Amino acid sequence: MLRKRGTSLIVSGVARQRACCSRGYVTMSRLEKETTLPYEKLDKNLKTFRKKFNKPLTLAEKIVNSHLEDPTTDVEQGKSYLKLHPDRVAMQDATAQMAILQFSSSGIPKTAVPTTVHCDHLIEAEKGSEADTTKAVNKNKEVYDFLSSSSKKYGMGFWGPGSGIIHQIVLENYAFPGGLMIGTDSHTPNAGGLGMVAVGVGGADAVDVMAGIPWEVKAPKVLGVKLTGKLSGWSSPKDVILKLAGILTVKGGTGYIVEYFGEGVDSISCTGMGTICNMGAEIGATTSLFPYNSRMSSYLKATGRADIAAEADKYKENLVADPGSESRYDRVIEINLSELEPHINGPFTPDLATPLSQFAAAVKKNNWPEELKVGLIGSCTNSSYEDMMRSASVAQQALDQGVKAKSLFTITPGSEQIRATIERDGLIDIFSKVGGTVLANACGPCIGQWNRTDVPKGTKNSIITSYNRNFTSRNDSNPNTHSFVASPEIVTALTLAGSLAFNPATDSIQVDGKSYKLKPPTGDELPPRGFDAGQNTYQAPSADGSSVQVQISPKSDRLQKLEPFNAWDGKDYISCPILIKAKGKCTTDHISMAGPWLKFRGHLDNISNNMFIGAINSENNEANKVRNQNTGEFGAVPDVARAYKAAGVKWVVVGDENYGEGSSREHAALEPRHLGGVAVIVKSFARIHETNLKKQGLLPLTFADPKDYDKIEASDRLSILGLSSFAPGRQLTVRVEKKGGSGNWEFKVNHTFNEGQIGWFKAGSALNLMAQQRQQATQRA
Repeated sequence: MLRKRGTSLIVSGVARQRACCSRGYVTMSRLEKETTLPYEKLDKNLKTFRKKFNKPLTLAEKIVNSHLEDPTTDVEQGKSYLKLHPDRVAMQDATAQMAILQFSSSGIPKTAVPTTVHCDHLIEAEKGSEADTTKAVNKNKEVYDFLSSSSKKYGMGFWGPGSGIIHQIVLENYAFPGGLMIGTDSHTPNAGGLGMVAVGVGGADAVDVMAGIPWEVKAPKVLGVKLTGKLSGWSSPKDVILKLAGILTVKGGTGYIVEYFGEGVDSISCTGMGTICNMGAEIGATTSLFPYNSRMSSYLKATGRADIAAEADKYKENLVADPGSESRYDRVIEINLSELEPHINGPFTPDLATPLSQFAAAVKKNNWPEELKVGLIGSCTNSSYEDMMRSASVAQQALDQGVKAKSLFTITPGSEQIRATIERDGLIDIFSKVGGTVLANACGPCIGQWNRTDVPKGTKNSIITSYNRNFTSRNDSNPNTHSFVASPEIVTALTLAGSLAFNPATDSIQVDGKSYKLKPPTGDELPPRGFDAGQNTYQAPSADGSSVQVQISPKSDRLQKLEPFNAWDGKDYISCPILIKAKGKCTTDHISMAGPWLKFRGHLDNISNNMFIGAINSENNEANKVRNQNTGEFGAVPDVARAYKAAGVKWVVVGDENYGEGSSREHAALEPRHLGGVAVIVKSFARIHETNLKKQGLLPLTFADPKDYDKIEASDRLSILGLSSFAPGRQLTVRVEKKGGSGNWEFKVNHTFNEGQIGWFKAGSALNLMAQQRQQATQRA
């Protein structure tokens, strides 16, 4: 789908400004000429909201409340459910398949808001950019054709394979200060680097917005992060979020928008702000954002959007927090950038933060493999021009000594525009000469799309990346790979040295009896010669897609039409076996693995064969081995679930803290629903996953007393009582039936359902309820 190099998509700001002035309005994107930048409407809504709430507002409050369906709504942070109208939707190819399958069943001819589809998840890293992209195009033709034709039919923009990673494409083309968008990927908050409230959601939420239905979300609280001082030396924007992850942990940001403020903000580039917001997903935050400033204006102009920068300047009062609004923050954390040192986080969790000066000692103390096998830079978190240039400045110092990297080295450009620009400016040549392999403009190893061959699977080893997540087995399916996260500059330095114990700020690299010391990285935040757009991989939305046919073969193992889930039968759930009592961390990767399973993201039955295969069973401390309570025999989790379903037996899952953290993938909710699950009972949920469970008609419940988790045994059967009087704020009761019949007991569970969400449960899913309401509206008409 890569087409020959054509005229650059980047047009001059002056020319663009003239074109817009001749029309009398500014578009949201130069690629969507029928859209209008909504500043006037948002300003009107915000003024209406202020009449009722006459106090200083944080930036997060301004943006969220200016998108209210009814700006006179009473809003209580952390409690009220808001109905919002996002400006746009973005979907990556793995999650878009299921979302489009759901949207197509609605009967709506065209998306109600601008929507884009991005092909970035299905390209496996193996040999290099060109070979891997070509292989993916052939291997995934059926899926790409489905996404392309669906985009034509429903009026969506389509970015083909090789375009780049969704979040980089959005930053370059669609994000704008003060906007609200949702995306079917947990790192959608990357657009907060351009002052946008950008939230990762499941596909069902995206379908609502695409259908013109308000997006419902609990009003987030606001956590302020005050930045003072200025970054220098080896420190980078990535270190801000690495340090913050260490402070807040993977669940400390749950229910919050993280808003950065203070004089230190202006010392960070726009793409650097994007890095910080991107990895805010790893602290559980709803999203993160920065106030509009000159760095954002410069980036907008550099990417052909001088008209948007000019409009943002006019409405700047709405794009920054009000004076005196600091008191509105529920909590404030201060980070002095002048004192911030580089951090390395991991292994196995992104919140185990260690300052660089202490990392070598930590490696030795914890017996982590000191030899560094692979260093990987890029991904949606760190693949900007600035990132690449600073990394190249480090790599060039090795070339100046006539040496190469001691570890394997991979480079992932975030977009075709970044790839073409760094190729033109000689950075790819530097990376190649130092021993690096440039991978496709795609997610690749960051999401487990990596055919790794340098070490046998099961080998204990260390890698370091500039990615965002490092859960067990995430990058290469090897549970013994110790994966660490750092800035691309630090990754490059350690890759040159081949050791985790190397500190570039103090140590020298030994090569052939001599040594050399690295100087701190340098680089421009934007290319002095402007961006080169590279290959044109974009398919514009069609004006009328009514004649477009979207075909799905009934014999396909990649795509499958969805059948509605059964509605609730009006009865309590009685004597349900526990499919699995998950021990410890249970992320969406544990529930529905990525990597080789990504190819089945459009086929619910096939991908359900990966359900919970990564979760650890508390009964035996093993993965993918649970007891069938009907037979007493052990089997793979999906097999046991299918056996229960075939026997008409409803089952439940029990889990620990922050259950479902990580990716936004709704398959982690769809699969349990498809295979007969009815409830998930845990100590606490990650935000996106809890919503996804609700959307699919499941009951996400939390222990009123977390200690009850320890009392439950895998052999117990659970009855969920009180569903006939299911109501917001009202606890449900769970009866525990012990094997043998003696020692039965009960405990209370909480839930966060509101009236509308209870409607989803009763209808069998949010999609079912939407179809019912559409049918009723048609009948009334």
